[in-house]
Amino acid sequence: MKNLLLALILLPFINGCTKDRVRNNNPYLPDYSFSFPINTNLGTFSQLNFNVQPLYINVENVGIRGIIVMKISDTDFRAWEAACPNQNLSDCSTMVINGLNAKCNCDNLEYSLFTGVGAGQYPMKAYRVQVISPTSLVVSN
Repeated sequence: MKNLLLALILLPFINGCTKDRVRNNNPYLPDYSFSFPINTNLGTFSQLNFNVQPLYINVENVGIRGIIVMKISDTDFRAWEAACPNQNLSDCSTMVINGLNAKCNCDNLEYSLFTGVGAGQYPMKAYRVQVISPTSLVVSN
């Protein structure tokens, strides 16, 4: 009986443990797996050598509608899904960079590229960023 009681007490804690995993509870955005290396020495990505200069990256099989990446500091990068988080996927549901925000042209909602939060029900979908070196990082889901 003690073992059963102990198991019932510990079960929520065991189920709550996860590896470094981004959770996607947004019904509008599917959860596609990808891993994308970025070398900021390459001209295409050199903008990421500078703080708070967001870059839209549209590469096949990277995110749903591409990703938006921004360097905050040498050890802190943010990566977000470029698909509007509060819209069904459509012709207008790819966000555009508007200063330090991302804007959805479907509903004109804007989201902070620092936090991913905007006026909609769902925030932007965040992706993991692993800083390998000062000029190399990997964005993944």
